[in-house]
Amino acid sequence: MFRSLGLLRISVTVTLFLAEYARSFSTFQWPNPQLAYADKQLYEGSLGILAQNCPPRENTTIPAQWLRIAYHDMSTHNVDDGTGGLDASIQYELDRPQNIGQGQFGSLNDFKAFNIIAPFFGSKYLDFLADVIALGAVFAVAGCGGPLVPFSAGRVDATEAGPATVPEPQQDLASHTEAFRRQGFTPTEMIGLVACGHTLGGVRQVDFPLVVTDTEDVLQTFDTTTNFDNAVVSEYLQNTTENILVVGPNVTTRSDFRIFSSDGNVTMQSFLSSDTFNETCGTLIERMINTVPNGVTLTVPISEPFDYVVLGDNPDRTVTMLWADRQGSNCPSTGCTSPSTQTDEAFLTLIGNIQGLTANRFLFNATINATTSISKFWFEVDENDGSDPIVVNNGGSGFLIEQDSIFIDNGRSEAVIIIPTFEQYTQVVVAIRGDSSSSVSITTFDPASDATTPPYLPTIITTDLQFDERNPSEGGFTFFTANVTDSVNFINITGNVGGTSYTQENFDMTVAAFPFVEISQ
Repeated sequence: MFRSLGLLRISVTVTLFLAEYARSFSTFQWPNPQLAYADKQLYEGSLGILAQNCPPRENTTIPAQWLRIAYHDMSTHNVDDGTGGLDASIQYELDRPQNIGQGQFGSLNDFKAFNIIAPFFGSKYLDFLADVIALGAVFAVAGCGGPLVPFSAGRVDATEAGPATVPEPQQDLASHTEAFRRQGFTPTEMIGLVACGHTLGGVRQVDFPLVVTDTEDVLQTFDTTTNFDNAVVSEYLQNTTENILVVGPNVTTRSDFRIFSSDGNVTMQSFLSSDTFNETCGTLIERMINTVPNGVTLTVPISEPFDYVVLGDNPDRTVTMLWADRQGSNCPSTGCTSPSTQTDEAFLTLIGNIQGLTANRFLFNATINATTSISKFWFEVDENDGSDPIVVNNGGSGFLIEQDSIFIDNGRSEAVIIIPTFEQYTQVVVAIRGDSSSSVSITTFDPASDATTPPYLPTIITTDLQFDERNPSEGGFTFFTANVTDSVNFINITGNVGGTSYTQENFDMTVAAFPFVEISQ
């Protein structure tokens, strides 16, 4: 919601999600960069574009590949000792026969291409892939018409391979039952999870020659639809299925038949109800992606956009920003309110669209006294229908600004493009309340990886900033600068003034609004 504190201006964006249901307000407490960023990726991120409308790839679908890699990654979990789970160890396990298939590489390359790493997207600076794999599974299910699976963030990436424990078609029922027990699932839940997973995708001869004996490299799908539905169940029960893991020529690899029929088809019969199938699948897939090693704590599940005010649609609505200075006054003599200066439409992911949400983004550009500064801000939403304005104040505490001694100056920083080479970078300007003897450094998080094969790790660089001679000191602030690549998406800032250290963490470059300039080479 809050972008950055400028020297004399403050730029703030608040997004209102508009739906046809009653007003509700979240208990989300700002600032929480991990939850805010996870919420943003779920409702406004770009990853879901690849899963929209269940798009085909390599005779299967992208969502089928994303759901498969999520299960295979989770399959290392051992409920007996709490090790393994969805921890991105899959990127070290692709040489195993059980993980064969271009879909595994393709999925990891999908996740790499969208560069959605954040320093807090996990518990450590290098953690991000496990959360993205889980997010991909959520989009995969929804993109093919399945249930909305709540998403939680906070997974920790493994640094090495886990055990080779992915179930394989040639194993007997006892082996499969034990594998799922170790992962934390009962025999009944095993039936459900296999049916839910096998509503998408299929088996290819080149990957599993023991299963598909036909030499033609065509995907043998588990049912006759590409959507997330219970056709895999109904076709099995009606004996019309062509699921090669049920009726394939190799009896040894008919693993789906052994699993589906293991309780006399009782569970499969219950799945003839689409509602039961979807409800069960939503629950089981959420548990699957939330299966993590002991000691890993996930955030609260995101099932609605909790980082925003949720209101009914009203074109007459006005939104006003209010603030208090750092001297304790709620209304400085120069004024303490600023109406929104601009309203933009926010484009939502398939998750928001399925939930029937639309969104407008309200922008503010308020003049703040540099001496008295600002301690907190909040909003009033007026429907202009005679009702009292609604106060949005972060659960009563306001949106607190913990320190105003160091920050990235949006107005002085510039997004630069060099003509005619079209090279791009950002000239970041940091303001610090002190003189030129102060020191400032930034740590940049660049999700771009030069690796051509997994593992894909971000580039993290710490840089000392130089005194900015272009911008003279003003209002007790001195300015320092450095150039960063345009692919950097988060910055941590550390400054020292007279022996006192100040920090600003997790500055989101993906929402920062810098002036754009062109320069000649």
